[in-house]
Amino acid sequence: MRKLIAAINMTLDGFCDHTAMIADDELHEHYNDLLRNAGALVYGRITYQLMESYWPTVVKNPTGNKPTDDFAVLIDNIPKVVFSHTLKNVGWRNVTLAKRSVEEEILALKHQPGKDICVGSPSLIIAAMKLNLIDEYQLCVHPVIAGSGLPLFKSINDRVILKLLKTKTFSSGTVALYYEPIK
Repeated sequence: MRKLIAAINMTLDGFCDHTAMIADDELHEHYNDLLRNAGALVYGRITYQLMESYWPTVVKNPTGNKPTDDFAVLIDNIPKVVFSHTLKNVGWRNVTLAKRSVEEEILALKHQPGKDICVGSPSLIIAAMKLNLIDEYQLCVHPVIAGSGLPLFKSINDRVILKLLKTKTFSSGTVALYYEPIK
């Protein structure tokens, strides 16, 4: 069975704001490795629209920065599933709109053969957490205190115990923390 990996960037104070992060070549390479091992990406509408508004453009008009351009091609090629109550159609290639509940859709994806599934939308990470569907967390904590924004774990009311699997430190001071839930 495929694993569901919650992979997201966050500030030291727990906020998910892509504009506050350090998106250097080393971080892009880290996410390129993650995408090379992913068979599907799962997004909510907001994250999907953020990604769709930028990365297909980089595929058509590369930046000249290899890690960034590689990321664009990798994310463009991976099948993506989007959860939305408002979107009626999607314009990015390899994208389908989820037709079932989060639980049904993710369980169906997990039972398909292939590489792991990554979820990178804060709202979907929380939904999957509440359903005990996440098999691994890959949290990239940046050495930035944002002070405000969208907190990743704002809707979690129950205690969740995680086991640290490993860490990876970047030259920027960002630390990737790899955890699995203790079930």
